[in-house]
Amino acid sequence: LHIITFYEDKNFQGRSYECSSDCADMSSYLSRCHSCRVERGCFMVYDRSNFMGNQYFMKKGEYSDYMSMMGMSDCIKSVRMIPMHRGNYRMNIYEKENFGGQMHELMDDCENVMDRYRMSNCMSCNVMDGHWLMYEQPMYRGKMMYMRPGEYRNFMNQGMNGMRFMSMRRINDSYY
Repeated sequence: LHIITFYEDKNFQGRSYECSSDCADMSSYLSRCHSCRVERGCFMVYDRSNFMGNQYFMKKGEYSDYMSMMGMSDCIKSVRMIPMHRGNYRMNIYEKENFGGQMHELMDDCENVMDRYRMSNCMSCNVMDGHWLMYEQPMYRGKMMYMRPGEYRNFMNQGMNGMRFMSMRRINDSYY
């Protein structure tokens, strides 16, 4: 079971809301959210409702002032639970939108797409197995995006206008 508890104020103060599944709009539970505690599991949190906007990965731990810790400019507005995956990880990454250009299959973490594959862009992907985090900069830095199994023909449709991804990491047992 995954459990995350959100608090209105920093340092786990004020009203709280406990969550163990996806929530597309936190405002129906809390007017604001400035700290949270992940008791079990992993979650993606978003600074806009309906799982849009900037995304942040949260694993087990205490986030007494997550906005300053993570450089967030806005409160958490929605949250998605990341199920634990056991088994293989497999994803095809493509240089261009709609699965165009160079294609490479990933089965493990990739800290730099340019160095490993000589790809200057990753504009679409097909996640066959596992759950992944994709980052806009090499070495797992910058803005990130959570990818679960499915086809992603154009990252702009995911609310990531103009973003390209330069590193990818599996969300595996070590995070739980």
